Amino acid sequence: MTTNTLSPPLLTARLRHAVQQATQAPSSHNTQPWLFRIRNDGVEVIADKRRACPVVDPQDRELYISCGAALYHLRLAMKADGLATLVTILPCRSDPDLVARVLVAGSHIPSLDERTLLDAAAKRRTNRFAFEPREVDPQLQVEWMNDVRSEDAWIHYFQTDQQKHAVADLVSEGDRLQASDRHFRRELAKWGHSNNSSRRDGLPGYTHGAGDLASTFESFLVRTFDWGDGKAAIDRQLAEGSPLLAVIGTRTDTMDAWIACGQALAKMLLRAASWSVDASYLNQAIEVETLRKRLMELTGNQGVPQILLRLGYGKQVRPTPRRPLDDVIVD
Repeated sequence: MTTNTLSPPLLTARLRHAVQQATQAPSSHNTQPWLFRIRNDGVEVIADKRRACPVVDPQDRELYISCGAALYHLRLAMKADGLATLVTILPCRSDPDLVARVLVAGSHIPSLDERTLLDAAAKRRTNRFAFEPREVDPQLQVEWMNDVRSEDAWIHYFQTDQQKHAVADLVSEGDRLQASDRHFRRELAKWGHSNNSSRRDGLPGYTHGAGDLASTFESFLVRTFDWGDGKAAIDRQLAEGSPLLAVIGTRTDTMDAWIACGQALAKMLLRAASWSVDASYLNQAIEVETLRKRLMELTGNQGVPQILLRLGYGKQVRPTPRRPLDDVIVD
């Protein structure tokens, strides 16, 4: 059946299913800062500024990266369901909250690669624990480079001990600077909660190893105390002990570039999950602007760093919660 013969209710049901898939995208602190409007001819992706983090992300850079990741998941889900797409980024410059408009542009025969990436969405996780020392497959690294370039971004790898040590220095310095700021601590605490919480966003304690009892006190401790030295030591060990560190960047530092970075990130992470490779973030070195410039120098000044990842093989971890579908679809 071609899309132009679909009844509006049937098309709406298929688009709702695609939006459900889009909500599985990664986001900073699992804030899930996105909304979706289903139209009779497609879906609009909208930035949910109520979920912004103004201390750590004053320009909403990470928020738009997260929305870009959701956009990629949406595009992929529609294509895997046989719907061709026509995507317009920031279609209304007077309304920057409207991230993208994805129109149904006929029928589409899904490729094997599209199906493989979408299947990987269910097992993609952010793994904040230590990775095994074994090397990440070089062929996968080549595929990541192609994935990122296809979304108008670039990637740079750090693999030697000396390179990883230099990056770890920036990450640990970022930990100390951020944790010394009580406004940052309060904002971070807002998105943490106990393992038994009914919340469907944020980071339960289990995401970084806290048991049920410890997770009930964690937000208080994060908000109240300067834990920078301890976190710096942990993150240094994670960075230096990871088989591979990678920076995803863009040529410019504009809203369009942030959305492109989010799409590149999403595609790369789905590829990683399809190869059973885990990832997590060390974005302190990007969130502190003075450190971001130093990280740019370590990449050879290819452009603007947007995301710092560590990649490798880790133990199985639980997924983070997701907001109900009806909470993210607006009229």
